[in-house]
Amino acid sequence: MIGRSRSEWCGMNRVAVIGAGQIGDLIATLLVESGDYDVTLLDSSENQLARIRDHPRLSKSHLDVADTLALQAAVERHDVVVNSAPYHLTESIARAAAEGCAHYLDLTEDVASTRAVSTLAINGNSTFIPQCGLAPGIVSILAADIAREFEELDTVKLKVGALPRYPCNALSYNLTWSPEGVVNEYCNPCTVIFDGQRMQAPPLEQRELLFIDGVQYESFNTSGGLGSLASTWDGKVRNLSYQSIRYPGHATIMRALLRDLGLSNRRELLLDMFAHSLPVTNQDVVVIFIEVSGSRDGRLEQVTYTNRIYGREFAGRDYTAIQLCTASSACAVLDLLADGHIQSRGFVRQEDIPLPDFLANRFGHIFRKDDGATGQQAEVM
Repeated sequence: MIGRSRSEWCGMNRVAVIGAGQIGDLIATLLVESGDYDVTLLDSSENQLARIRDHPRLSKSHLDVADTLALQAAVERHDVVVNSAPYHLTESIARAAAEGCAHYLDLTEDVASTRAVSTLAINGNSTFIPQCGLAPGIVSILAADIAREFEELDTVKLKVGALPRYPCNALSYNLTWSPEGVVNEYCNPCTVIFDGQRMQAPPLEQRELLFIDGVQYESFNTSGGLGSLASTWDGKVRNLSYQSIRYPGHATIMRALLRDLGLSNRRELLLDMFAHSLPVTNQDVVVIFIEVSGSRDGRLEQVTYTNRIYGREFAGRDYTAIQLCTASSACAVLDLLADGHIQSRGFVRQEDIPLPDFLANRFGHIFRKDDGATGQQAEVM
């Protein structure tokens, strides 16, 4: 990654990254290694902070994020706050950023949390950009870019999976990211647009089979992945949905656990089962599948985008695909904000971020197809 001179920056180089987990760690690493940002990494766990590699441009701060006054004092010394903490802390962190007049980015897929952030942005003096991860995040940007090719939209399907490359249990699944996030998306209602009507649908339903490069997957409704697209395209698309991609057979077992055994109403038990019974794997792949159909030049056409992203080495360490996708997406949005490609005040939706700017960014480049193609295929229907 090539750094730029300090004279090119817009006074946004002091960044507070809250949450020193796997994603927060990589966000901080990407930013300091770029040479353009000074980062303070804040976490409530001293042990977690101690595991983070030192860097001349990185400071570590032990902080009880639930302590509102301490959080606000820490945020006030920074230009930008990047929230990689659990979703239940989103509103308090965003409020601290607003009161400190700092720009705010997060990775949450939680609908209620994002609604709270949008409310704070109304009277704020800085920029609020929630959902800067994978889904919602870059998939919203990709879908919006494809949709602009159509005169009228008919159906938009977003499907994303963070999967083990070598599944070897009955669920064909390993933990590749936060178990809290998995439980949240499997148990919360899903916003969809069906036959022109915006509504709530149950998770784990509308199962579909799909093939990508000869590999069979299944997909089903999960919560949060649409981000703000349902509001943006309400009244403009006939069908809109977000689904998680898994290997075949996963949905049937999860429905038995959540519905038949009632674990959707016992989330702490479900979380404990996930955290202690599903092995974590660093050998993962992120699968992205976006399908858009609509009217173009008087015909009903379909455009499909697919991509598979694997982990890789950066700054002397190996990172997983989900780490790279999530952290790189957040850093690309921060870069675009600092460069002036994104408005410097108010609420910003992911779908308003231009895809060419994102893919041209030094952090966003990992989403470019290796062969230089866009990954899109058009079919006349």
